[in-house]
Amino acid sequence: MPWLEWLSLFVRWFHVIAGVAWIGASFYFIWLDNSLREPPQQKKDQGIKGDLWAIHGGGFYEIAKYAHGPQTMPEKLHWFKWEAYSTWLSGMALLILVYYFGASAYLIDPSVQALSPLQAVLFGLGFIAIGFGVYEIACRSPLGQYPTVFGVALALFITFTCWLAAHLFSGRGAYIHVGALVGTIMVANVFLVIMPSQRKMVHAVSNNEPIDPAWGAGAKLRSVHNNYFTLPLLFIMISNHYPQTYQHDMNWLVLALLMAVSAWIRHFFNLKHHGVIRPAILVSGFLAMLAIAVWVSWPKASFSSEHNAKTTIEETQQESSLVSVQKMTDQQERIENLIATHCRSCHSATPTSELFKVAPLGVVLDNWQDISRYKAQIIHRTTVTRDMPFLNKTGMTDAERQILSKW
Repeated sequence: MPWLEWLSLFVRWFHVIAGVAWIGASFYFIWLDNSLREPPQQKKDQGIKGDLWAIHGGGFYEIAKYAHGPQTMPEKLHWFKWEAYSTWLSGMALLILVYYFGASAYLIDPSVQALSPLQAVLFGLGFIAIGFGVYEIACRSPLGQYPTVFGVALALFITFTCWLAAHLFSGRGAYIHVGALVGTIMVANVFLVIMPSQRKMVHAVSNNEPIDPAWGAGAKLRSVHNNYFTLPLLFIMISNHYPQTYQHDMNWLVLALLMAVSAWIRHFFNLKHHGVIRPAILVSGFLAMLAIAVWVSWPKASFSSEHNAKTTIEETQQESSLVSVQKMTDQQERIENLIATHCRSCHSATPTSELFKVAPLGVVLDNWQDISRYKAQIIHRTTVTRDMPFLNKTGMTDAERQILSKW
């Protein structure tokens, strides 16, 4: 429905704007905290823990951080919370609009799990809720007192969630649900720990009461968690544009590795804020990304080899269909028949698909001239990434993909 598409556009646009504001603030305050230096004695006497000078927008800024809090509460105190809340709220709205209302198209892959739309939605919500619960319990357990051990355990947990999501949903649905889980963890860190800790500090200063250092330490720890999650989350937000990742046979491992490398690269910048320059982190991160790209793009065994390795009654029927198609002497007619059968319902000036009212990305394949123009894209998307036809809703066989590959 057109109104639903417009609503999806506006919600997505708002989600991006809110996300930029939240992640920008997160990056800035982590940089600010890591860049503070020991202040002169006169500032220490005022309770200032660290300070820095900066220049921006044609002016100088002097920034100071108190060890605990000022002697009196200022009249105007700026809080940073709605950037996080609005990002999560708009993200969940987008998840519902695109993946839950369109569960049969975007969330369910019968070759992974034959779920009903209701089952898929319930599994999705359960995945997010239970995953967040496990993280929160771990943070509040004794494990949370050992940052290095906790970091390893968290990496293993995220890897497991990638595996689980990939065995429940379509590739795109799996990636977006891992992203929804990470986003939920991040905003819950703000809502459940960071904001309550800051309210306690404000209350203490307003009432001339002592500040418990544990309040600030707990909030800082969750902020650090959020900081390392930002780059992995940004990748997931754009991952639906790169089917070679979520359509891979080991898509869960691709996601886990890309998230790990993204967090590792973020570590370089966190160290740099402290004045520690480790080029080896960037070099190793680049090499890891390159290795992932080579692995994901490495040519697979030919369709015929896969076909011969596993013969079934259904594949025998596909062979018969292939024989009948190959009897056509004109290659153009064979290709046009395949495009008409598997592509044209969406990629047409007048789509007949219930999923798309306008040809996706403006790609129209109504005649041989159009087909020839998009030849490279057609072959790549059907035989390399294999994300087309969309979630293979039309049931394109390996034998048919082989015809396109030879073309």
